[in-house]
Amino acid sequence: MLHRLLLSVSILPLFAAQAAHDAAALRDTAAREDGLAWEITEGLTTEIGPRLAATDAELRALDWGAAKLKALGFANVRVERFTMPRWERGPASAEIVAPFPQSMALAALGNSGATPKGGLTAELVAFDGLEALRAAPADTVRGRIVYLTHHMRAQQDGGSYGALSAIRTQGPALGAAKGAAAVVIRSIGTDSHRLPHTGVTRFPDGTRPIPAAALSAPDADQIERILARGRPVRLRLDIATRVTPGAQSGNLIAEVPGTDPSAGMILIGGHLDSWDQGTGAIDDASGVAIVTAAAKRIMDAGRPLRTIRIVWFGAEEVGGNGGEAYAKAHGAERHMAVAESDFGADRVWSYSVTAGAASAPLVTRLGTALAPLGITYSRSAAHGGTDVAPTAQTGTAVFDLRQDGTRYFDLHHTPDDTLDKIDPVQLRQNVAAWTATLAVLANDPAGLAPPAKDAAHD
Repeated sequence: MLHRLLLSVSILPLFAAQAAHDAAALRDTAAREDGLAWEITEGLTTEIGPRLAATDAELRALDWGAAKLKALGFANVRVERFTMPRWERGPASAEIVAPFPQSMALAALGNSGATPKGGLTAELVAFDGLEALRAAPADTVRGRIVYLTHHMRAQQDGGSYGALSAIRTQGPALGAAKGAAAVVIRSIGTDSHRLPHTGVTRFPDGTRPIPAAALSAPDADQIERILARGRPVRLRLDIATRVTPGAQSGNLIAEVPGTDPSAGMILIGGHLDSWDQGTGAIDDASGVAIVTAAAKRIMDAGRPLRTIRIVWFGAEEVGGNGGEAYAKAHGAERHMAVAESDFGADRVWSYSVTAGAASAPLVTRLGTALAPLGITYSRSAAHGGTDVAPTAQTGTAVFDLRQDGTRYFDLHHTPDDTLDKIDPVQLRQNVAAWTATLAVLANDPAGLAPPAKDAAHD
């Protein structure tokens, strides 16, 4: 009799946690009622605005977020700072000098170098994609302004972005290696607005940054029509940029403590920084808001079995610095699973999991919790996101809640990334999906098993 009593007492906390975290009930309430994700997104974009990495604005956002998370009742709220260079844009302009003089709309890419004082003027040489530039003899590039184009189309999964973004991240460095005076690209986007898309480009150590910028889609079309007339095109660029070494950024961390410290933790997050042209509503104020609102619902329902750690990562846009800093500081801790919301705020339509084969029943239970929201299972590997990828490389399971990206690259990295682009109904559906997922994963005794060692987190 005593044995039975002790057994029932020992398992009571687990049953209580599972009962309190009824995934369906929490999911449905979030879908109907959640307002916290909107409150965070609105507050961050209104009271802070653009949050370029390692600037005073990002530091203000860290303080703003820490105060918000403490007021919401999260535990262990702290900012972990790290040092990095700060890149800042100044004025940028472009104009076709010949054969048909006219101005162009463009934006400097992150890490772009500056033009000489007074600007530079050079002949334009065009390439359809990165491989065409890679194959070009250096003497066809040297001293010229390289123009790189592409053919990106809207897709629900945003699938073409990964390959085409290499034009932006690698193209300027490749042009510099061949002696180009500057590189301009067609914006990596799917819109037809005269709003250029910025984004980071990377110059390897030892490569001097050259001026690098993105043209809006209509201006890229104009350039291509002029080039098709077969006459030499001369372009004038005037781009001001500045780099300050030793600047400060940071990761904002908070937790929902679990009842079993040995059960590992679930790491969820989004990135706090944004580009400086819009207010970073879809990229990624909504992401940090979604995961925070979902974690708050779990916390308010009672302590889960395992800890949920929320991270608002710093300096994602300029190179994933926050994710690297987090993995360096915490990669040895036991993470049961990692995930990130960083693809806007439109509805979640599919989910995927990268985990050990033993987790198949749990993945199925997760599907049952998500199906009423119109979310289906995808067999493709889960990526997690730029910020959690370094931690995923330690061998933890990864899950994705994939949002509809059909219009995401119309807005991504443009001045149009503003609060009015957030649909409150779809935002609540995101919170409901994350709430259901956390209710299942945070309370399952076994959790997600680590993936096989050869499983890629690419």
